[in-house]
Amino acid sequence: MFPTTLCRPLPALALASLLAGCATAVQPPDFSSFVVMGDNGAAVARVLVAAPACPDIVIDGRPLAMAVRAPAATIALRSTPSAPADSRPASFPLLTCEAPLPAGGQGATVLGRALPLPKAEPQRIVVIGDTGCRLQKSSASYQACNDGAAYPFAAVAAQAAAWRPDLVIHVGDYHYRENACPDGDVGCAGSPWGYGWDAWNADFFAPGAALLRAAPWIMARGNHESCPRGGQGYWRFLDPRPLLAGRDCNADADDAVGNYSDPYAVMIGQSTQLIVMDTAATTWKGLKPGDLGYDKYRELYRKVDALSRQAPHNIGITHHPLLGMGADRKGDGPIVLLTGDAGLQQAFGSLNPQLLPAAIQTMLSGHVHLWEQVSFSSGHPSQLISGFSGTAEDIVPLPERLPAGATPAPGAVVDSFSSWVDGFGFMTMERRGAEQWEVLVHDLQGKVRNRCRIDGRRSSCDAARVK
Repeated sequence: MFPTTLCRPLPALALASLLAGCATAVQPPDFSSFVVMGDNGAAVARVLVAAPACPDIVIDGRPLAMAVRAPAATIALRSTPSAPADSRPASFPLLTCEAPLPAGGQGATVLGRALPLPKAEPQRIVVIGDTGCRLQKSSASYQACNDGAAYPFAAVAAQAAAWRPDLVIHVGDYHYRENACPDGDVGCAGSPWGYGWDAWNADFFAPGAALLRAAPWIMARGNHESCPRGGQGYWRFLDPRPLLAGRDCNADADDAVGNYSDPYAVMIGQSTQLIVMDTAATTWKGLKPGDLGYDKYRELYRKVDALSRQAPHNIGITHHPLLGMGADRKGDGPIVLLTGDAGLQQAFGSLNPQLLPAAIQTMLSGHVHLWEQVSFSSGHPSQLISGFSGTAEDIVPLPERLPAGATPAPGAVVDSFSSWVDGFGFMTMERRGAEQWEVLVHDLQGKVRNRCRIDGRRSSCDAARVK
């Protein structure tokens, strides 16, 4: 079920015959453990384990009972957008356990494994996104999940962990194994699929294990975690807030609640906070007054605006970039530049033509399967996209220099642009001042492929395009 130890608990006779080959006689049950950061910097320890009861967590030498966040369950069938005829119930045959971590704690372990504790002022941050292996019938997209070069999230996670971060930010889209691998396709043969635990484990927890153990995480939500898709697993496993009936994505009738949630802020020292926004249900097709999403995202903007007034320096986190660009091409036709998310631009823009509150200086996003940096002379915050950490890459090239007048959003004037298309890796941010960060773009071997700087609202990079 999880990446395993070499030896497992066995009946006495079998155990006796194998002791010579085992480093230890008895191992604890396989499990996944991690720490997720939530509102006001609250840290929550999570453990996912196939056991009859939650284990104790030991904090500063004192054992405490962990609470059951979600019991083992198989959720009643709900249709899925990717291929409704291939839908099946989501099975979660394990407990999700949790416990709050007190501020200032010196150490915490669960089942003998140390948990990473949050730092009041993290200096080194890893940013990744779009990490799952795409198996999608509706688009006939079947990534070679069995090939570490074609699906390299495990390598990305290991290299990012070796960088020794204080904090990890995932900008969303963890789960991509929606449909069964076609017969005869050796690249993905045998892969689990659907929205239950087996697919979640294969897509995220198993390949990401090294990085989950390295530092606390901020878990933003992507469109692949909307209610009709991987929302049940997202709410069970990743969101830092309490799991509430009706917000768990278990029933279609509750999706108006489960698809949306309030933003929250995480202070990271020096008067800087991260503001995490749930944009799972927006659409590139756009939203208009009267649409549920239009009203929900206008409400989201107002709450983000209020949060941003709590600190002078703010970094926003959304899965969908408002201020980033992509590219598309039909056959041998010309390359067409794509703008930022239309749904968010329309909802946020109805309240502020600048799209984002003035106190937000930088935006971190994913969704576009590449790496990108954009800075503006028009007062908009810099946009960084880190969607290149595992999912099949976008391969239509972006220009080294944008054509005159090219913009990701109405009124946004680009003055610095950099990208890396068709390359896997991760991004790091290292603090250099109250509102200054050094940004590095790393490849699968951890090699730095581009160096960038953030200074307030502006950003720039050494290379306009990584080649």
